[in-house]
Amino acid sequence: MSDIDQQRTTPRGPLAGLRVVELAGLGPAPFCAMLLADLGADVVRVGRPGGGGGHAQDDVVNRGKRAVEVDLKDPAGIAALLRAVETADVLVEGFRPGVAERLGIGPDECARVNPRLVYGRMTGWGQDGPLAHTAGHDIDYVALTGMLHAIGRKDGPPQVPLNLVGDFGGGSLYLAVGLLAAVFEARSSGRGQVVDASIVDGSAHLGTMIYGMLASGGWKPERGSNLLDTGAPFYDVYETSDGGHMAVGALEPQFYAELLRVLDIEDEVPDRADPSTWPVLRDVLGKRFAERTRDEWTRLFEGTEACVAPVLSLAEAPDHPHMAERGTFVDHDGTVQPAPAPRFSRTAVPAPGPVPNAVQDLDAVAVEWGTENGKDT
Repeated sequence: MSDIDQQRTTPRGPLAGLRVVELAGLGPAPFCAMLLADLGADVVRVGRPGGGGGHAQDDVVNRGKRAVEVDLKDPAGIAALLRAVETADVLVEGFRPGVAERLGIGPDECARVNPRLVYGRMTGWGQDGPLAHTAGHDIDYVALTGMLHAIGRKDGPPQVPLNLVGDFGGGSLYLAVGLLAAVFEARSSGRGQVVDASIVDGSAHLGTMIYGMLASGGWKPERGSNLLDTGAPFYDVYETSDGGHMAVGALEPQFYAELLRVLDIEDEVPDRADPSTWPVLRDVLGKRFAERTRDEWTRLFEGTEACVAPVLSLAEAPDHPHMAERGTFVDHDGTVQPAPAPRFSRTAVPAPGPVPNAVQDLDAVAVEWGTENGKDT
């Protein structure tokens, strides 16, 4: 039995038994499907003939999935997809609005063969609105939600937070929550529905606390002037003598006092309660951190409650003792990658499954799913 077959037939994780059809794409939709697979769902990724499914072994967002290839421009391919949809719980697509309908695999067509299906749609702008049919990327979506404007230093330009706030934070995770909520509801109603997950909606929602602080006067609209945006010198990053950096998050008074103690600068700093003194405080902190290397400061702060940590590179993070002991990262066939999250006390989730290295037959999947449902196939 192959690794992927063993993974599929051995129930594991809280989503074991959930059947997901993923129409191959890029970015947030595949990551959402990976999250479901990590937690035990049986995810079948439907790609174009000739490798359009993206089965490269280093494409870890496809881990734990099965791969099939179907020509969705061929009526026979559409028929095969709908046969799988008939016994699926969830379908995930990341096309522009209207594309699935033109192919004949939109929500209405899928609901006719499976009224309980939850149909997940992942887009940047949403299914409607003036920009719905406009091209865009993560950076554009977070720009229009105000989130990009808020990230960066005072008197500097906005800083791009990779594609974590938009694609994966505001996109993938909100789609996953929406899908599971709809599946839960369908168990009582017997009816599926469409989940419209747009990155602009999710990214804006991620900023709920910041918008609330802005409304109450607790957040200035000027970038780099607030408690959590590098405005406060006790919540910032400082360069060390070897070019490394230390992250300081000493917000509470007791943590701040510990920070000053370890740095041995209690008598050199002004009152942090007065924001007008923050430039002086930042200067003192900056000069002190520049006196030692990152590793030296790491050793000095180890075991304290100053809320100070070294800034690790992507290559360094997996080897940190805390990450190593918890198994936060795993090495799968020579590829280091984050382990599934979150963790469960009873339905434990083991290491992530492999990236599929073979293409399976979609009709065989449909037969198997029908058999699992006790249907006559």
